[in-house]
Amino acid sequence: MTSLGVVFRPQLPPERLRAVAREAEEAGLEELWLWEDCFLEGGVSAAAAALAWTERLTVGVGLLPVPLRNVAVTAMEAATLHRLFPGRAVLAVGHGVQEWMEQVGARAESPVTLLREHLEALRALLRGERVTSDGRYVKLDGVALDWPPAEAPEVLTGATGPRTLRLAGEVADGTVLTASTTLDGVRRARRLIEEGRQAAGRTSGHHRVVVYLHTTTGADAAARLRAELEANGENPVPEHGVAGDAESVAKAVRRLAEAGADTVVLQPTADEPDPEGFVRFAAGQVRPLLRRDPSGR
Repeated sequence: MTSLGVVFRPQLPPERLRAVAREAEEAGLEELWLWEDCFLEGGVSAAAAALAWTERLTVGVGLLPVPLRNVAVTAMEAATLHRLFPGRAVLAVGHGVQEWMEQVGARAESPVTLLREHLEALRALLRGERVTSDGRYVKLDGVALDWPPAEAPEVLTGATGPRTLRLAGEVADGTVLTASTTLDGVRRARRLIEEGRQAAGRTSGHHRVVVYLHTTTGADAAARLRAELEANGENPVPEHGVAGDAESVAKAVRRLAEAGADTVVLQPTADEPDPEGFVRFAAGQVRPLLRRDPSGR
């Protein structure tokens, strides 16, 4: 069964996270996802707080921009979360928004090369290996974590273009796709990821695909969704989101699952008037419909 999540939008102040995380836990939501958008909120610090305030909730960060971090620091942060909250943290790394990376003086000339080197070193460090690397961007001299996770966790990456999607298949354990990804886009991503897996000889295991879904509900749902898409420079067409009741949202989630999504994360608008209510809607109204057979049984 496809797992269901909700994004805590960083346009909300950090002090709102506690109430939303606790509501997600109490409502039985499976996953709460966080963003590290510049210059809003820190992904690791927010994830640690949300995990500490809850007991069962899975908390994902999608994603941490690799140009901002030395890979050893990423590994230390990830290992700490996984040891403190075993099985409940999910971390994705990625290019980051290039304009923001330029703004802070961290833009890489070859983002794909940087991401490959970061992913390879990060996964090795989290496996408890001692890593020496003299890459174009990642340079490590006999680095090993003193406190690696008890079991190597999955490491996801954000991807949109074909090169990065193939790279995800080669060296990541899963992929995060943006809310602008259409059904055909999810299918295409699956194909490109599989091409990368085959090229790397990765014939075993499952590559997890997480897809965000623009979602609005309530009396003004359609208008708010259209305004959000237009503000993002996206074409406000039906495939770029869903506005409506729980049945409508569940159908959209099912379609993404059929296209290849393992996890669908409902992404409310930045101006969502009731974040706690949105979490209750997802867990209490949408999730039960996903457990039911599409024929209504």
